[in-house]
Amino acid sequence: MELIRTLSQLVNCLRSSCIRRRVAVVCPNDPHTEYVIIRSLREEIAEYLLVVDADHKEMAYSLRSASPDFVRIYEAPTPDDAAALAVELVRTGEADILMKGLINTDNLLRAVLKKDTGLLPPGGVLSHVAVAQIPLYHKLLLFSDAAVIPRPTLEQYRAMITCDVALCRVLGNEQPRVALIHCTEKVNEKFPHTLSYVQLKDDALRGRFGQVLVDGPMDAKTACDKHSGEIKGLTSPVVGNADVLIFPNIESGNTFYKTLSLFGDANMAGMLTGTIAPVVVPSRSDSGNSKFYSLALACMAGKLTQESL
Repeated sequence: MELIRTLSQLVNCLRSSCIRRRVAVVCPNDPHTEYVIIRSLREEIAEYLLVVDADHKEMAYSLRSASPDFVRIYEAPTPDDAAALAVELVRTGEADILMKGLINTDNLLRAVLKKDTGLLPPGGVLSHVAVAQIPLYHKLLLFSDAAVIPRPTLEQYRAMITCDVALCRVLGNEQPRVALIHCTEKVNEKFPHTLSYVQLKDDALRGRFGQVLVDGPMDAKTACDKHSGEIKGLTSPVVGNADVLIFPNIESGNTFYKTLSLFGDANMAGMLTGTIAPVVVPSRSDSGNSKFYSLALACMAGKLTQESL
C-alpha cells in the first residue's frame, strides 16, 4: 500500500476502496456533527446508525430523508440510554465505529468503559492518538496521548506505542519511527518517564513492537527537524524524521495538540484506541474539518485496527 502523507489522500483512499464503514453516532444534534455526516455521505465513505434521545429527533430524521439508503435511526429515552445502545450496536457488529455527537464525553465514556458491556477488553488500555497534517512537515505526524492518560506507566506506554504503530501500518508505513519526547536527550531518574524510555527502546530491539525504530529521550524539534539533530551530533534514524511522538504526560501532549491546531495551521484528526472498535470523541473546540478527518481516520482504521491491536 502507498504511504498516505495527507488527510485528503486518506479520504481519497477510503473512497476508492468502495467500502462504507457503519458509524453509530450518539446524539447527532449539533451542526458540526451534521456537517461530518453530510460530508462523509457525499464522499461515500460511511453509512450511519443515528442514536437519538427522545428530545432531539428532528435533525436525525432530516438526515435520513436526504439519504434514506445510508441512514438508520434508533431512538432512546435519554442521552445515557442512547450511549448504551450505540455501544451495544458496535459490540454486536452492527456498527464498525462509535462517534460522539452532542453528549457529554464523560457520559459516553461511562458506556464505553462499562465492565462486561463496554468496548474496552479486559486488561486493555484506553488511549488517544492524534494525527496532524502540518504545513511545514513532510508527512503525517502521529502523537499520544493528548486526551486520556495523565501520567503513563510503562505498560501504558507500551500500549500507546503498539496502537500508534498499528495505525501507521494501516496508513501504509511499514517501519514507523517513534520518538520518545522529553525536554533533553538525557536519561535522569528525576524524570521517571526517561527510565521507562530506556525499557521501551530495549523492547523495540527485542521485537516487541514489530518492525519499528524507537529512540529517545529527545525534544519534539529534534524529532522532527534534521538540522537540530545535526547541531547536537545525533545520528539516530528517528531524528528529524519521526512518524510518532510519545509524550511523557497529558499536559505536554494536549499543549502540543492545541498549539499545532491554533498556531501551526495544522489539519488534525484523532480517535481513541485500545477499544474493540475505533471511537471518535472530538473536542468541543475542534473545527468541523477536524471532526470530519477524525471520522475518516476511524473509517480507515476500521476492522484493521481491531485485528491489529
